Amino acid sequence: MTNIQAIILGIIEGLTEFLPVSSTGHMILASTLMKLQHVEFVKTFEVAVQLGAILAVVVIYIKRFFVSLEIYLKLLAAFIPTGIIGILAYKTIKTYLFNPWVVSTALIVGGVLLILLDQWTDNKKSIYEKPEAISYWGAAQIGLFQCLAMIPGVSRSAASIFGGIFVGFDRKLATEFSFLLAVPTMFAATGKDLWESRQLIHSENITLLLLGGAVAFIFAVIAIKSFIAFVQKYGFKHFGYYRIALGLLFLMNSFAWL
Repeated sequence: MTNIQAIILGIIEGLTEFLPVSSTGHMILASTLMKLQHVEFVKTFEVAVQLGAILAVVVIYIKRFFVSLEIYLKLLAAFIPTGIIGILAYKTIKTYLFNPWVVSTALIVGGVLLILLDQWTDNKKSIYEKPEAISYWGAAQIGLFQCLAMIPGVSRSAASIFGGIFVGFDRKLATEFSFLLAVPTMFAATGKDLWESRQLIHSENITLLLLGGAVAFIFAVIAIKSFIAFVQKYGFKHFGYYRIALGLLFLMNSFAWL
């Protein structure tokens, strides 16, 4: 992997991590286009670079984390299902599902569901006033939805937003809770992946990880600040159309490469 490739993947990660389009899926597809061999370090980079994006949430929502202990407890309740299933399924998912075929299919299916989600949420009012007002069981249910995002191409953001809508949030609060839940989820996923792949990390690879993470942070700040306003005004359907088009494009290319 070159510095330019690390920068490109960092830009993709930053722009797509908090959009319901699957950042991991985009990086796998981008790596395929750049003809990066999907060796273990590239797989690790695609996970570890998310740390830069998640720091953007911490910076933007820093005040939210100091309001009360309640938000931490609700995020913990949402994280537990993901943490348990992630530990059990980590090796299987990384071995068998990180490929363009899985990503393309997941993009298309998720795109259809996002278009339907717009119809389900038209004029929907939240039954909660703020994200931390959700019940512990409701938070855990969102965590169960988020587990679907372990399949590359599903999108952690999309899965947790679906979960938020399901338990009673409107579009805005479901999106905000998705942002906040990303912090423990992605810190844990990144930490686990770096530990599992620690033998791959040396001075050259650390430089690539830091470069990709810094770029991801910058572009994630831009994406986060724009996304909520866009969703409130236009909904999720445009992301659904994009996912379907991208998934079909890469499916056709995958057949062409056979």
